[in-house]
Amino acid sequence: MEAPVPELSPEETGTTRRVFCPPHARKFVLVSAILASSMGFIDGSVVSLAMPAIRADLGGTLVDAQWISNAYMLFLSALVLIGGAAGDVFGVRNIFLAGIGLFMATSLLCALSPDADTLILMRALQGIGAALMVPGSLAIIAKSYPARERGAAIGIWAAYSSLTTAAGPFLGGMLLSFGQDWMWRLIFAINVPIGLLTIGMIVLRVPRDRPSERRALDIAGAVLATGGLGLMAWGLTALGLPPETRAAPPLAWIGVGGAVFVAFIVWEGRARAPMVKLELFRSKAFSGANLYTLALFFGFGAVLFFLPMTLVSAWNAQEWEASLMFLPLSLLIAFLSGRAGRLADRIGPRLPLTVGGLMVALAFGGLAATMPLRQMWLVTLPMLTLMGLGMSILVSPLSAAVMLATPDEDTGLASGINNAVARAAGLMSVAALGAMAGLVFAALAPQGVDVAFGALPSMPLDAAAEQRRVAASDRAFQAVAVTAAGLCLVAAIIAWLTQPHWAAGEGAVLDGEAAPDQAG
Repeated sequence: MEAPVPELSPEETGTTRRVFCPPHARKFVLVSAILASSMGFIDGSVVSLAMPAIRADLGGTLVDAQWISNAYMLFLSALVLIGGAAGDVFGVRNIFLAGIGLFMATSLLCALSPDADTLILMRALQGIGAALMVPGSLAIIAKSYPARERGAAIGIWAAYSSLTTAAGPFLGGMLLSFGQDWMWRLIFAINVPIGLLTIGMIVLRVPRDRPSERRALDIAGAVLATGGLGLMAWGLTALGLPPETRAAPPLAWIGVGGAVFVAFIVWEGRARAPMVKLELFRSKAFSGANLYTLALFFGFGAVLFFLPMTLVSAWNAQEWEASLMFLPLSLLIAFLSGRAGRLADRIGPRLPLTVGGLMVALAFGGLAATMPLRQMWLVTLPMLTLMGLGMSILVSPLSAAVMLATPDEDTGLASGINNAVARAAGLMSVAALGAMAGLVFAALAPQGVDVAFGALPSMPLDAAAEQRRVAASDRAFQAVAVTAAGLCLVAAIIAWLTQPHWAAGEGAVLDGEAAPDQAG
């Protein structure tokens, strides 16, 4: 049975912002959003650590392993935009519940998968659930809290989500290191009790919200957006597949996807009830926040993907050791993002986004410069700690910046757009910078032996060849890190030029409207 919808007092609703959730129920919104987003974040990170055990248990091939990961990311990146828009059309609470339910059910089916093909299919369906659940977790916070409290709430959400996300890879790595091959199934099965608890809190404690507008979902726009993003994502991920398994050249898929996405933009400009309001992008702050997301997460995603691979394959680190390298990232976000969110509420997002982007750029540049030292604990870990500090400064202000630049009735859509940009940036970075790293490695690797970037050789090499292989791996990651540093620097410049700023105490965020820009 659904909870009754309580009457809200004028103080709770306000006069200029429609807040559907009364103050006493907001803590349940926050806890449920933390649990739901943690499921999505942990699932994306732990599966890569579990891949060797999954392949051993199911007899999967390398292509199977790639698509166990890619199927999830493909559908998540392609459909997260629709997930955000659906919240505005059908109600954020309804879509959030649907996403959690689908994610939980498919997680159970992943745990019970008898073979690799079934697991790939379930992972694709799990990605659809995540596309509804992940943007819904932020959008339900934005619609439940008045604007003056929203930045702090987003900071708490990011902090506790990061704490659970930090523990996930390490505990998963330890479990896989000392357990049996079948124990990878527990990584998926744990989502069932978490999902049931989250659904129970939402259904029993959180009132229903009314859709922001009485409009039909833009089905044609949804098909074009999904097709465009899906084809481009397929083309990018197909760059890593053997040529004989491709139905067409990857660039052809990317080109067709780009054309379909252009058609989507044209359609949205003419549709009576568009899924994406293109006028949102007329806001310098909104467009700037999404360009910032694209540039920063392009570099960030590449480092997160290729650095553990380099540590394990070239530096002979254990998987649990590689996971510890990123522990400062999650812990710093957990402990500092709430303060960063409150700072953005007081002075605007410009300064936190700029400083955070510069610190991440400096960390990536430091990684590139120090790779030949191969000092994982004395050098690499401090660089990643600096990266974590920069990310902790920018994560909450970035989410708040998107919401500040968006009308209240479109917060779900804005969340979906920003999530789509971040996910697509990660996909593109792995494909594009992976190709670049492969070319650098091939040019420097020992000739006449079967070696590849990010993989251990099939048989032991002589000392000279092994030294060349490790050095080639270092140089390949250096190219990735230098590119990532440049992109993060570009992101910092974008933030400085596009985001609002006001002096503490002078500007105010009033019911969804950012204070006027006080800084020149």
